Amino acid sequence: MPKNFCPSGFRATWFLVGLLWCSRMNLCAEDPATNEVAAPSGGTIENSVVKIFSTVRYPDVYEPWSKRPPMEATGSGVVIEGKRILTNAHVVNYASQVQVQANQSGDKLSATVEFIAPGIDLAVLKLDDGKFFDTHPPLARAKTLPSVKDAVLAYGFPEGGNNLSITKGIVSRVEFAPYNFPVSGLRIQIDAAINPGNSGGPAVVGDKMIGLTFSHLSEAQNIGYIIPSEEVELFLADIADGHYDGKPAQYDGLQTLGNPALRKFLKLPAAVEGMVVNKPFQNDAAYPLKEWDVITKIGSSPVDDEGMIKLGDNLRVRFSYQIQHLATNGTVPLTLVRDQQEMQVNLPVTANYPRAIPSLSGSYPSFFIYGPLVFSGATVDYLTGYLSSKYATRYLGMMIDNASPLIVRSSDQPAFPGEGLVLVSSPFFPHKLAKGYGNPQAGVVKAINGIKVKNLNHLVEMLRDSKDEFIRLEFDAKLGETLVFPRAQMLAATEEILTDNGVRSQGSPDTLAVWNAKSAK
Repeated sequence: MPKNFCPSGFRATWFLVGLLWCSRMNLCAEDPATNEVAAPSGGTIENSVVKIFSTVRYPDVYEPWSKRPPMEATGSGVVIEGKRILTNAHVVNYASQVQVQANQSGDKLSATVEFIAPGIDLAVLKLDDGKFFDTHPPLARAKTLPSVKDAVLAYGFPEGGNNLSITKGIVSRVEFAPYNFPVSGLRIQIDAAINPGNSGGPAVVGDKMIGLTFSHLSEAQNIGYIIPSEEVELFLADIADGHYDGKPAQYDGLQTLGNPALRKFLKLPAAVEGMVVNKPFQNDAAYPLKEWDVITKIGSSPVDDEGMIKLGDNLRVRFSYQIQHLATNGTVPLTLVRDQQEMQVNLPVTANYPRAIPSLSGSYPSFFIYGPLVFSGATVDYLTGYLSSKYATRYLGMMIDNASPLIVRSSDQPAFPGEGLVLVSSPFFPHKLAKGYGNPQAGVVKAINGIKVKNLNHLVEMLRDSKDEFIRLEFDAKLGETLVFPRAQMLAATEEILTDNGVRSQGSPDTLAVWNAKSAK
């Protein structure tokens, strides 16, 4: 199973916090199992839990013309209604082959990924042979959240053996927290021991599933996390129409209202509680939130000075929890105070947070090779790879010192529709054309022959249509070289470079479509 499953951050602060959190989060830590109890035979719960085998090929963002070598991964899953199997997205993401094995069975059945939601880390599998479900019934899900201190059993197939494992613990905490950017959701913390291989297995209170095991906090003992059944229900309702839309969310910058000077500055009476809008998501006049607005209610739920609302007598969660329940036609109702006046607004919410540096989200990177250069779109995955390496401190320092857009714009929205940062993803291919230049890897291309680059396809268009004698590459950095190449020699050398380095294609399908198209001029 892939290790270091990492929810990333929220906006600028959460992005870097998320990268640090990644180093502490594993797909269930490798602590030795404790409180393990023998799995009873013949029970319906045991018949509903399966082991999942995946053959995965992750993208290689530094050599985007290839994929990483195949890896064998294992996880767990649970049978649900509709003759389907529910598991974690990270168990089957980038899988070229998936197989399912029932408890106490020697047969592995072929499966396909029907729906996948990396943001909330859920996926649904369909089996090629539907007869499997005649003897393996769906596991019932709890309709309500468990209470803290409820006894919980975690089922799955972790490392250390082939048989079903069951570990025992209690529910320690329930909260609304970030998953994978920009998705947040309810999360249950348990103290039952979970290990690599448990991911996707059910957590059960009584005889009902309260959620799906998905990660464990490393550097700490017996802190495991469960995706609650409530989040599973939202996911299944979303895909009921055959398409996954994602969870709507709010992206405004907010701050708490606990500082006395801030309250005095806003001229708020003591009775007013809520969250202050310090950076509206949009600045146009029609957007309903403005700087210094105080959000006091979401729907009918009062928001306190820490941004929390009450769910029952013993549970407080972030007010954004209600968005997934109140969103109607892409908006949620808010009550706010602006200039000491209370008002009601409908806030637009969406599942799609536009980013200048997006995530691959289960896709493979686009690329284009021109002479000894490899161009690719900048992605969060590329940056995360740098910052999770043993040279992370050095790389981060260099990027900050050089004002690299990979850092400076890590949480920015696109400056214009279609904007995408383009970088040199790899060191030069060996060739005399690169003689005398330093390694341009990770450099963000600012302009080609003085024309600003809008995105990767635009860069390919400019290279395709150029009639200049030289191609001049400028990088978006405080320091660094400007690279100049003879255009005709770059074109002539490309095929030879591809052949010498065993690269089968000059570009990904999307960039080749642009390269082979006729100029519009």
